[in-house]
Amino acid sequence: MVNGLLSIVFYEVIMSTIDTKTVKHVAFLVRLGISDEEAQTFSGQFSSIIDYFNMLNEVDTENVPPASDIANAENVLREDVVKPSMSREEFLKNAPQSERGYVKVPTVLGNE
Repeated sequence: MVNGLLSIVFYEVIMSTIDTKTVKHVAFLVRLGISDEEAQTFSGQFSSIIDYFNMLNEVDTENVPPASDIANAENVLREDVVKPSMSREEFLKNAPQSERGYVKVPTVLGNE
């Protein structure tokens, strides 16, 4: 829900500067406490970012093909090949603790 609210707030201010009131409102929505001084700083920074995006929107991209992969990366992963491995018993010899054929680890959830 917060994502949707942020999108609405962001959309409403995209064509204008982002004032400190808007910064404080967004901070409130995401439960982030900021000072008036921080809101003033963020207001200037966010407005500069929006100005830059608005400048990019003015670039003529009519004859530029869409880029789906800007790095032109190729799949460099190897094929999965089943190879012999150590046995379960041999593996469990390396574990600090094991129980009923599994590695035993400290409890991380529950009993809080």
